[in-house]
Amino acid sequence: MVSFETLVNVFFASQDPTTLNRQGPDAGTQYRSIAFYSNKDEKEQIENTIKTLNASGQYDAPIVTQVVPFEKFWPAEKYHQDYVKQNPENPYVQSVSQPRFERFKAKMPEVLK
Repeated sequence: MVSFETLVNVFFASQDPTTLNRQGPDAGTQYRSIAFYSNKDEKEQIENTIKTLNASGQYDAPIVTQVVPFEKFWPAEKYHQDYVKQNPENPYVQSVSQPRFERFKAKMPEVLK
């Protein structure tokens, strides 16, 4: 179990929240940065984290992450499940996914086992 605060921090540390409808080389609304909340406290936690990160100067552009109420969970397609583990030699995994994970590990090593 992790706190919602830790989950929010991991979310922002693991992706670029400043690019609208884009993550790395992937573009389109399905790649937008979006954070879901289930109650008022979670919404405030996300919004406060955004304010703190924007004020920190960590990013060159403002955060554009959408903050939206959670409605329904949609599992990813079967071929996306454990994709990195199932496709370690894939060029996308090697050039995008693994470097992104390495950057995340450097930012938040304390959350990894």
